[in-house]
Amino acid sequence: MEDLKTKPENIREQITAGRVAKLVKEKALLEQAYIMDPTKTVNEAVVEAIGKLGENIKIRRFHKFILGEGVEKKVGDLAKEVEEQTAAMKAEAEKKKEEEPKVEAAKVEEEKTEDKPKVAVSPKMVKELRDKTGAGMMDCKKALAASNNNLQEAEDFLRKKGIAGAAKKAGRTAAEGLVVEYIHPGSRMGVLLELNCETDFVARGEKFTELANNLAMQVAANPDVEYVSVDEIDPEVREREIQIEMGREDLANKPENIRSQIVQGRVDKIFNERALLEQDYIMDPSRKVGQIIKESVATIGENIVVRRFMKFKLGEGIEKKEENFADEVAAQMGSS
Repeated sequence: MEDLKTKPENIREQITAGRVAKLVKEKALLEQAYIMDPTKTVNEAVVEAIGKLGENIKIRRFHKFILGEGVEKKVGDLAKEVEEQTAAMKAEAEKKKEEEPKVEAAKVEEEKTEDKPKVAVSPKMVKELRDKTGAGMMDCKKALAASNNNLQEAEDFLRKKGIAGAAKKAGRTAAEGLVVEYIHPGSRMGVLLELNCETDFVARGEKFTELANNLAMQVAANPDVEYVSVDEIDPEVREREIQIEMGREDLANKPENIRSQIVQGRVDKIFNERALLEQDYIMDPSRKVGQIIKESVATIGENIVVRRFMKFKLGEGIEKKEENFADEVAAQMGSS
């Protein structure tokens, strides 16, 4: 620092140590003024609580999510944005009113397509439909099978399902949204999740809020989930898992090409079980979380991204001492 250059060495060291200590204290929770009584620190409040309750109390960990943190936002004209959103809502309402008479007919047609026998679908047509609509590979395959490989009918099928066009919104910046929590009954498990959309207007909507809360509950319901998507998995972690599977005894006598295929299948299964987007949606197990988000994008009309989540399990990683309760009570009575 410029202001210390003219100070003697020993004085400079003392000032520097004091400044560093002040910076550290400002970042430590226990050193902050307690919000319920600013005359004492958080640490003093915890010590007082220990005296009243008669048990050791520790703040083990915490994590903060700041909405849109690290996401580059586009600066726009708020008045224009509101005007565009209002116009879009009116257009959507009018469109819905016009399409209401067609809903029953569409349901009947969908039931018919589901009853049709399975058809062979070529990868080339899947790619073509995927490029055209932006829908996922399996969604395209299902649509082509249901429409007997008719490209136009397959595209219509995807539109009915609300999938076509959803992926095209995926590149748009999503820095608004919600940070939500789910605390499991009994308060032994908690989840913090950030779900992003493009505008604050959508973030305040009932559908988006419901989706965010359901996804937080989904994370709590899937104990193995560690990632949002399989794309987040470190290649080194994947390679390590491949090597473990390659060394399994049940594969020792398999030909090399067969062994590689089996291993790849097993590794994909392992990581799919750890990715949130690959889980069966708790509100409708017939669909994956990723599909629900695509359909929400199509319904709401904005890009939606699960940015991150964090799970807290009470006492996780702490080694507990197993004690005899009767002996413990006797020891306490003897010491009193």
